[in-house]
Amino acid sequence: MVKMTRSSGEVANRSVQIRTARPDDARELLAVYAPYILGTTITFEETVPSVEEFRARIETTLERYPYLVAEEVLPSAGSAKILGYAYADAYSSRVAYDWSVETAIYISREAGGRGVGSALYRELERVLARQHVVNLGACITTENEGSLGFHRHLGYEKVAEFKHFGFKFGRWLDVTWMEKTLGELPVQPEPFVPFGELS
Repeated sequence: MVKMTRSSGEVANRSVQIRTARPDDARELLAVYAPYILGTTITFEETVPSVEEFRARIETTLERYPYLVAEEVLPSAGSAKILGYAYADAYSSRVAYDWSVETAIYISREAGGRGVGSALYRELERVLARQHVVNLGACITTENEGSLGFHRHLGYEKVAEFKHFGFKFGRWLDVTWMEKTLGELPVQPEPFVPFGELS
């Protein structure tokens, strides 16, 4: 398995590093994710998964795709605090879609506006390019204007909108699909490299 630790110069005045997630991060990552489930329409998941289930999700993702965390190093406490995470997953299991992924990102409330999300996504893109991934897709609840703006800022473009596609908190919700291409579209893409096989 690839182990990655990179300092992020994009998160000003903070000792923040981006590294590959570990299954043992499950509890902390779930603490970031759970408020999105319980209080927002940003995710359509409605029940907070167990730590064990979330751990299994991390393990499964890492078999083929990057799962990255941003953490703030706390020298005085001799520890680090996870600020958010981002990962990629298959758009479809069919071989023809090997070069296309769906991306996702969740940032803790206190870390918002500090550049953590942009740093995570840029590192995610760097790794995906090494895997020969070409297309990135993001499925976003249309009323989530913050996420739409975030993805636009990073070069994603709106390509579709699905009306009344999800139902949560007693409301029908529209979904927007945004897309980004990493570099020039190759005539013949190089073979996909699973994350665990990167040198």
